[in-house]
This record gives sequence, C-alpha cells and structure tokens, in this order.
Amino acid sequence: KKRGSEAFEFAPIGYVRSPFPDKFGVPRQPGLVSEAKGVLKIEKDPDLKTALRGLEEFSHLWIVFVFHEHGGKNWKPSIRPPRLGGNRKVGVLASRSPHRPNPIGLSAVTLDRIDLEAEGGPEIHVGGIDLLDGTPILDVKPYIPYADSIPSANAGWASAPIPRTPVTFSDVAEERIREFDPEGLKKFRALIVEVLELDPRPAFQQRRFPVTNPEAWGSGYGFELLGRDVRYEIRES
Repeated sequence: KKRGSEAFEFAPIGYVRSPFPDKFGVPRQPGLVSEAKGVLKIEKDPDLKTALRGLEEFSHLWIVFVFHEHGGKNWKPSIRPPRLGGNRKVGVLASRSPHRPNPIGLSAVTLDRIDLEAEGGPEIHVGGIDLLDGTPILDVKPYIPYADSIPSANAGWASAPIPRTPVTFSDVAEERIREFDPEGLKKFRALIVEVLELDPRPAFQQRRFPVTNPEAWGSGYGFELLGRDVRYEIRES
C-alpha cells in the first residue's frame, strides 16, 4: 500500500515523570545514566490497573513512547548520527533519531517498584531512563532475556565504545549539593556525573568543539536537573 493510505490512532496510557525537563541533558540511550530515575504515571483506570498485574515480577521492562517534542514534524530519510561525529550519513531507519516517519521510541529500563494504589493512578518506578519529562507512554512490556537479549548481535556503525569525560566539582558546587539533598547526596552527585561525562551538548557543538579542542576550554553551559540549575565549564583534561 502507498504510505499514508491507512492510519492508526493511539491514546497514551500515561506519562513520564523524569528528572529532565528540557532536551538538553537527556541521555541519548537508556541505561547510560543508571541514576536517572523516573516514574511512569499510568492513567487512573481500573482496567489499566488490572493490566499491570504480574509486571512486578520482572526486573526490566520496555517503554513504548512518543517523541512529542523533537522540534519538528518533518523527517528526513538520511541523518548524521552524533556517534559518527556528523561525518557520515545513514538512513534514519538505521538510527535511533527521534525524527522518524512515525515518532515512536522504545527504551529498556530497570523496574524498581510498582505502586498500584498511588493517588491519581498507578506508578511504575524505573531507572536508567532517557526520556523527557511529560513523555506520553503508549505501552509497557516486560523485558524477557531469552527473547530480547542477543549477545552475538552486531551493533553496526554504533559499535564503538561510548567516550566519557572526567567530571570534577568546585567546592561551592559540593556545598550546594549538600544543601539541596543531604540524605541523597551521593545519588544526586552521581546523577550529575553520569549526565556530564557523556557530554550532553547538542551534536553540532560536539562536532565543532570537542572537549579535546582548546577552543572549547572555558565554554560554559547549564541545564535543569531535579529542579536545580546545573552549570558547568569545559576545561583542559
């Protein structure tokens, strides 16, 4: 059939509560930031509550979601993946770009716990999330290792190790973190480290000014994380 001759309509079953209110800082893949905790807030519907029965027995799950704020509805058949430094084009269906024929995403996350009796509807608490706050959820499915894990799989052009950059804190930053969350100090600090060591800047900035380029040293950036303004600077080493 010609594309577009048949259409399907879906309603979200819930929405994501995430530590990432803006696109800047959101991990590009699930699991890269283990301390990124989120909540799948499911609609208050007795049928959806019943539909979650037994999910708590699994350690991981799949989230099927919508890229609802990817900055444009027009997609292109070829894109330049950040992992390739923008030096090579690949087909968009050979990538995980949000700019797709249908802006649907898939993330595998850890399942921490489920609160079926939460006010306003069930809550699924997850870890390693890579989703923007407010992301619509279309479906959740249990992750099944014997069917979903393929150790011999070839990662194609994305097989190169993910570079990570060392992160250090100023004395003032350490003090502010202690003021923000004395009890969860280590976790909040670890979340900042895991986000920053992946270099959360947009791909075009990473290409033009990699962290190893002296022209990038001294550049300052900032983003919101868990309601706090995180500011950082790129320096030598």
